[in-house]
Amino acid sequence: MTGRNPFLLIARIGVKENMIEEYLAIAEEVDNAVQESEPGMLFHNFDKDPDDPLGFVWSEVYTDSEALIAHINNPPVQAYVKKHDELADTFEIEVYGNLSEDAIAAVKALEVPFKHFKSTDVGYVREENF
Repeated sequence: MTGRNPFLLIARIGVKENMIEEYLAIAEEVDNAVQESEPGMLFHNFDKDPDDPLGFVWSEVYTDSEALIAHINNPPVQAYVKKHDELADTFEIEVYGNLSEDAIAAVKALEVPFKHFKSTDVGYVREENF
């Protein structure tokens, strides 16, 4: 896997009780920073879980594995992760699509639960547009 393909990342967050307003503030702060500094991030959104009042989900689409590595190493993202530890109980990452070995290692270095759904020959992928 070269990692030169787009993919989807889902990060599931469980915020501590009574910390939602503070968490929404750091989510907005990091989202604004990502928008300004990460051209490889095609889509970045923070949604509320409809079934869990403390649950939230980041939905992120990247151009390629290098964009994910840049995201993980982006200083505002690193500051967000530190603040996350104070305000939330859980952080789980799922990736849908192929990643380079370097990107897999970068995600695993975060030491959060990580599930990787690699692309198969069954699905339709329109990679030529990227």
